[in-house]
Amino acid sequence: LPGRKVLIVYAHQEPKSLNGSLKSVAVEELSKQGCSVTVSDLYAMQFEPRATRNDIVGCLHNSEMFNYGVETREAYKRRELSSDLLEEQKKVQEADLLIFQFPLYWFSMPAIMKGWMDRVLVEGFAYQFPDCYNSGLLKNKLALFSFTTGGSQETYTKGGISGDIRYLLWPMQHGIMHFCGVKVLAPHICFAPEYVSEEERKEMLLAWAQRLKTLWKEEPIDCSPEWYFK
Repeated sequence: LPGRKVLIVYAHQEPKSLNGSLKSVAVEELSKQGCSVTVSDLYAMQFEPRATRNDIVGCLHNSEMFNYGVETREAYKRRELSSDLLEEQKKVQEADLLIFQFPLYWFSMPAIMKGWMDRVLVEGFAYQFPDCYNSGLLKNKLALFSFTTGGSQETYTKGGISGDIRYLLWPMQHGIMHFCGVKVLAPHICFAPEYVSEEERKEMLLAWAQRLKTLWKEEPIDCSPEWYFK
């Protein structure tokens, strides 16, 4: 395992939050294993979530009508994407494992992290038609979504008010990661940390540290619709 590279894309405003602690536990545990760990702390970096003309340095491919997808694809070929994007792409390129650490907002990831996905995973870099899903351009990588929820585990079941948690994972794990060829490990979910005791929060951190010890032995989930909707 020494020599493996991990990128943690982290979205929380407060370092002392449970998300902040989960991120720190991952850095510590994976570093102990001899992995080299990089963190993109999106709020601390004041990462720009908006996909705009500013992401292209230099001339546009078509100055008559702006098409973000086309322009970033062409700029990627010319190495003319903005420096913050090139930097994140380099981190992704070098990583064997991507960990996304965040609180669930409105059944999804926070806007700043969605903006990271929108801007960093450019056509030509992460995928290109018809090279998507199993043949996506990031196919030798693993990803893991680690997040906290506001609701309890019962609410996120098939019979619960929020429905099966896997429905929410479909756009993130399948629609983004699997689309780019990334193999997805089972998510790590801490349910309703705000409503449990300090003791239980400590147990959540211990469980995460424990899982990380054998993470590299895990098999990816079956990223087919059956997994999400059965």
